[in-house]
Amino acid sequence: MSKFDDCMKDYEKQLTKIGVKYDAALLRKVAKGLGPSIYNRDASTVAGSDKSELERVKKNFLIKKLGLKDSPKLDEAIADVIQQIGKSTRKKYRAVFYYLLVKRTRKSGVYK
Repeated sequence: MSKFDDCMKDYEKQLTKIGVKYDAALLRKVAKGLGPSIYNRDASTVAGSDKSELERVKKNFLIKKLGLKDSPKLDEAIADVIQQIGKSTRKKYRAVFYYLLVKRTRKSGVYK
C-alpha cells in the first residue's frame, strides 16, 4: 500500500470515529490538493487552539482556495469543525479538517 493510502486510512478512521458519512472521492481530492504536506508530521495536522494557524486556514484555504469572502461566518465554520472533530482530539488531520470545511461551506465544486 502506498504512503498516500496509509494517510487516507487515517483520515477515514477519524471521520468514521466522529460519525461522519463521507464522500471518499472528495476526501481524496482534498488530500491530494494538500500535496506533500500530508506526509509532514507537523503540517499534516491543524492546531485548533492556535489562533494564528486558524487565521492562516481562513485566509489561505477558505478565502484563497475556496473563493469565499471574509466574514464572521468563516470563523463560525472553523469553530464548528473544531467542535465536530472534538476539541480534545489532539490529531486534527488537516485533510479531514479541510474536507469538513468544504462540506460545511458547500464548496465541493472547487474539487470537481
